[in-house]
Amino acid sequence: MDQYFLLMLSNLLHFHNYLDPTTSPLLSSSSSDAASTSAAPLLFFTLSSVLSYLASHPPSKKKPKTSSSSAAAAKPPSEFSVAAFRALSTERIWAMEAPLRDAQWRSLYGLSYPVFTTVVEKLKPYITQSQLSLPSDYAVAMVLSRLAHGLSLKTLASRYALEPYLISKITNMVTRLLATKLYPEFIKIPVARRRLVETTQGFQEITPLPNVCGAIDTTPVKLHKLSPDAINGSMYYCKYGFPSLLLQVVADHKKIFWDVCVKAPGGHEDADHFRDSLLYNKLISSDIVWDKAVSVKGQPVRPYIVGDWSFPLLSFLMTPFSYDRTGSPAQNAFDEALMKGRKAVEEAIGLLKGRWKIMQDLNVGLNHAPQTIVACCVLHNLCQVAREPEPELWKEPEESGQTPGVLENEKQCYYYGGNLRQLLADDLYQRLSSR
Repeated sequence: MDQYFLLMLSNLLHFHNYLDPTTSPLLSSSSSDAASTSAAPLLFFTLSSVLSYLASHPPSKKKPKTSSSSAAAAKPPSEFSVAAFRALSTERIWAMEAPLRDAQWRSLYGLSYPVFTTVVEKLKPYITQSQLSLPSDYAVAMVLSRLAHGLSLKTLASRYALEPYLISKITNMVTRLLATKLYPEFIKIPVARRRLVETTQGFQEITPLPNVCGAIDTTPVKLHKLSPDAINGSMYYCKYGFPSLLLQVVADHKKIFWDVCVKAPGGHEDADHFRDSLLYNKLISSDIVWDKAVSVKGQPVRPYIVGDWSFPLLSFLMTPFSYDRTGSPAQNAFDEALMKGRKAVEEAIGLLKGRWKIMQDLNVGLNHAPQTIVACCVLHNLCQVAREPEPELWKEPEESGQTPGVLENEKQCYYYGGNLRQLLADDLYQRLSSR
């Protein structure tokens, strides 16, 4: 029985004894007064019955008020709920002015609403097959917000009121689809003549070197953390001192990637990574032959890519004579023109890391890191093709290094590349001198 009820019952008993003429000394001297108190037992019985009823039927307890922070954690914020997303994307978005609409969508998901719908439509059939419990567009939006802002699993789970394991599952699924299903459509080597001509002519607007069809570079993608039991963990530490994966890309004059490779830890040399890539093997074995040749001093020059001194000099890859401009006037002029062409890939990498901030600190598991990187490259190309506004460039650290050695199977390509480089340097210097 409730202790407060017992206390009241005890007090009532004392009160009864006070009123009862047989026990109260104050009332025993007057028989007339004793008669007036004959109702005391009835009063006691009535009050005790009422109190007994109240004790057996306690009022319902109100739930204690929770703090605002715990309430927010227990319930999803309205602006990130499925209902709020659906209302915005299907009811209000097309009623907005296009600049306001796209600016709002970019701030949330890294790209404009029309580009977002393109991504959703291309991925929706595959997401539907997975029988995900969330709408396809909502799942894609969630992953894009993580890629665009570099959000952690914990932050995203709190924001969308979902379990972290589900956020991880959705992220892995969407990035895998981007890296596999959309890669062939948006990342293509320019082998078709029309695109090859467009690319080489585009490079002529940024460098005086003829017939350039691409610029190659690598960048370390920082890993948020490296598992202590990672095999050969020291190999993941790049020359800048942090654990990373090495990303190799080739870009055209529009800063669109036409080849992407993520195959090595960050501690690998650029030349070794390149030689292990599918692109290198196709070029060295002549599986890819660009037929659009131009005449330079009476010699046919096929299209080639340009890279810095960390790549090997080959017939299809031109590199500088030196990294500190210590060559002849013709060689220095060539190096300066080559570096102008390389700016396309440097800026492309800067845009990639500036637009998709997860690339600045990759907070996914090591097993899923390569597909996440490739997915961001696919999204980068989508944005470039759609002419999305370019964000502030991520600045890469300055590099310096030495030219790698020549492998036995590369000697023929190396000697031909050396002759071609000197031919291009002499032709360029002659053209510049005649102005």
